[in-house]
Amino acid sequence: MRSGLRLLLLSTLVVLVSACASNKQEEVLPEKTYYENAREAMTSGNFNEAEQNLDALETYYPFGRYAEQAQLDLIYARYQNLDLEGSRAAADRFLRLNPQSDHADYALYMRGLASYNLDIGLAARYFPIDVAARDPGEQLQSFRDFSELLNRYPDSQYVADARQRMIAVRNRMAELELYAARYYVKRQAYVAANNRARYIIENYPTATVTEEALIILAETFRFLELRKGSQDAIAMLRTNFPESDAFNADGEFEVDLLKGENRSLTNVVTFGLMSDE
Repeated sequence: MRSGLRLLLLSTLVVLVSACASNKQEEVLPEKTYYENAREAMTSGNFNEAEQNLDALETYYPFGRYAEQAQLDLIYARYQNLDLEGSRAAADRFLRLNPQSDHADYALYMRGLASYNLDIGLAARYFPIDVAARDPGEQLQSFRDFSELLNRYPDSQYVADARQRMIAVRNRMAELELYAARYYVKRQAYVAANNRARYIIENYPTATVTEEALIILAETFRFLELRKGSQDAIAMLRTNFPESDAFNADGEFEVDLLKGENRSLTNVVTFGLMSDE
């Protein structure tokens, strides 16, 4: 009985000592101290420490003198820490709390930038990632953010970079469609390949992969015995890419992507329709 009581008293003492130690660790610093510590950490490239101080500043002084700037700095610190989802969440929060801020364009730009890089993941900064591994949903989100930036803040200093990234997004989306078209060609699903190539031409006519999309379009139309479609695709290729390798020395379209494939039209149409569902 006595030993049990001693054990209980000892446990209580340990808890009280731990609580006192915890209270010392959680000592609240002045608002300015948190802010200056965060700025100093960012200047030295220590974004983990910067984030810790900014989080504390937001926790203890949510409506303080440095609140708005701390929220902006947190967006940047998380981005530099490669916490792209956290950076986007911080940008969302800033825009929600400060809709009329003079720095709303920056928050919107950073939100788009975080989504722009989320599609391939952080490993892609150091290792090559196949285009098929990209998440088109994140690309579309970044495109929407950049588009909103251009519409709401046409004079923003971030507009030029946002516009270039929008072009890059279009190219990436077109690359995804082309990847699918190539896959369907290998699978002899020529109807599906034709649909993907046509989607590129109709939706991303200025993309970097347009030339190859036109070649696939012309070839699949020709194989499916749709002569006018093939001729139109070749004419478009000739107009926009007169130096294309698809034309021989005499200027004639001379490509056979489907050479050696099983050319049973019944199989091709069936596989194409099934693969494109």
